Amino acid sequence: MSRFPGVYVAIITPFHDNQELNVQGLKEHVDWLIQEGVDGIVPTGSVGEYASLSAAERALVVESVIDVANGRVPVVVGSAAPSTQLAAEWVAHAKEAGASGVMALPPINYKPTESEVIAHYERLSEVGLPIIAYNNPHDYPTDLKPALLRKLSAIENVVAVKEFSGDIRRVHDIRRETDLEILIGVDDLSMEGGLFGATGWIAGLTNVIPGDSVRMFKLAQQGKLSEANALYQRMLPLFHWDASPRLVQAIKYSLELAGRPVGAAKPPRLELTPEEKRAIRDAYEYATLAK
Repeated sequence: MSRFPGVYVAIITPFHDNQELNVQGLKEHVDWLIQEGVDGIVPTGSVGEYASLSAAERALVVESVIDVANGRVPVVVGSAAPSTQLAAEWVAHAKEAGASGVMALPPINYKPTESEVIAHYERLSEVGLPIIAYNNPHDYPTDLKPALLRKLSAIENVVAVKEFSGDIRRVHDIRRETDLEILIGVDDLSMEGGLFGATGWIAGLTNVIPGDSVRMFKLAQQGKLSEANALYQRMLPLFHWDASPRLVQAIKYSLELAGRPVGAAKPPRLELTPEEKRAIRDAYEYATLAK
């Protein structure tokens, strides 16, 4: 049985105009996503701007999301931090708050050795929550290739991988070489991931179009390619922004277009250019054309 099946949303963090945390907006966003049928919520990931939050804000985000989810769907908490000890403390906080698991990057401050990566996950595993290892070699210095994932899978609580390399061949290789659950991590390979054996999807732009995203992924998992592809092709131009450094701004601007404003991203992220806004608006309108 898969622990984290279906579509999980790596959620944005709403802010007021003065850049203070908007807790009510956060709760409303999570409640809406659950009502739209998503299978799980992932706060304090990269999309959630974890690195721009104070420790108190970050803890409040996690606790608020778990509170509003109220057991309706699992909550998997992003645990990234500058040191293994700090990451382990965030895993412990997630466990105490009632999370179902954590999404854990390898060491983020420098390019670690393989032994250091393994030791990092062993320390996080000691806390006692299921771990989704997060592979994102585009934004961080480590690539969790299948051979390394095979070693990580021997760690008691490492049960899954969020695969964000952008190479669909990795899904096949990970399935062959490990027993880890695979959650596709890049939106514009989500249909392919569902077709080729990913048990789940940790999504970004699904913050904006949750219902159609869930339908598309589940159709893909069922092998209903024609029906899945009809939805996917419409959403794909917007999904391409998931692999952009401007992802957070793109999601927040798309939510503004959808009439669900959540405030701007915090610096160092800057406002989108007029050209970027135009491209995102065109992609959003295309994705919602049939609405």
